[in-house]
Amino acid sequence: MDIRKVMELLPHRYPFLLVDRVLECEPGERLLALKNVSFNEPYFQGHFPVKPVMPGVLIIEALAQATGLLAMETSGITGAEQIYYLVGVDKARFKQPVGPGDQLMLEVSLIKNKRNIWVFDCEATVDGKMVASAEVMCTSRSD
Repeated sequence: MDIRKVMELLPHRYPFLLVDRVLECEPGERLLALKNVSFNEPYFQGHFPVKPVMPGVLIIEALAQATGLLAMETSGITGAEQIYYLVGVDKARFKQPVGPGDQLMLEVSLIKNKRNIWVFDCEATVDGKMVASAEVMCTSRSD
C-alpha cells in the first residue's frame, strides 16, 4: 500500500500523517508499515535542536495510525465512511531514541475486536531493534 492509498484511508495530513507505506497486511491478523524519519520533521526544531529525538507520543501516534489501517482493512469499512479514533494506550515502553535518518517499522497485531473496541499489540523497531511497544485501542465512528 503506497502513500496514495494510505492517504485515501487515513484522514491525517502533514505534519500528522506518520505512515509512509504499508509493506505487509494480513487483514484480521497483522500489518507492517514504514515511517521514514526525516530531519525536516517540524518537531525536530524543538525536540531537541542539539540532539534531535522523535517524541515518544508521535511514535505511539504512528502505531495508532497503523492500527487504524489494519482495522479498516479487516472490517472493509474505510475512508470517508468511517474514522478510527484512538481510545487507549496501555503498557507503553520506550527502549531507545529515534532520530533523523531512521526508518521506523511499525508492526501491529490484532488481539481482539469486541463491541467496536479494537485492541492491538504494537511494536516499533529501527534496524531490527525494538524502540517502543504498546497495547493500543481504537474505535470507529460513522460521520
